[in-house]
Formats: sequence, C-alpha cells, structure tokens
Amino acid sequence: MPTQEELQAELERLRAENEQLKAAPKRGVSLKVSDKGGVSIYGLGRFPITLYVEQWETILGMADEIRAFMAANAHKLKRKE
Repeated sequence: MPTQEELQAELERLRAENEQLKAAPKRGVSLKVSDKGGVSIYGLGRFPITLYVEQWETILGMADEIRAFMAANAHKLKRKE
C-alpha cells in the first residue's frame, strides 16, 4: 500500500504532466503514407482523409476551379469555427 507521501508525489507528478500536455503546441495538419500506399491527411477532422496519388493529383489540378466554386457559392457555404 503506498504511503500518503507517495500518493501526494504521484499526484503532483500527474498534475505537472497534465499541464505540460496542455501547454504543448497542437500538431495541426500532417501527412502520412497509409498502409495501402495512399496519402493520408490528419488533423482536418475526426478521421484522416486518404486518397491515392492519382486522386490527389486530380484534386490539386482542380485547385483554381475549387477556389472559384467556393467563391461563387460563399453565401451558401458554412465555416467550422
């Protein structure tokens, strides 16, 4: 059975660790190669977005079209706050 001092020391250690985790910068958006060889983007939502290279190339090639579409439909679109 741990002593009162040991429990207090463990509590202080856990509090310090908790504060350190809270103060750590958020990771933001990151990229990884998936197990099946796709490109996964993490950090945009609850789940990663994973597409194969050809799919990403298609989307990236449409960047100007996507931006124009979003601008034309800005009044209908919602932003996550």
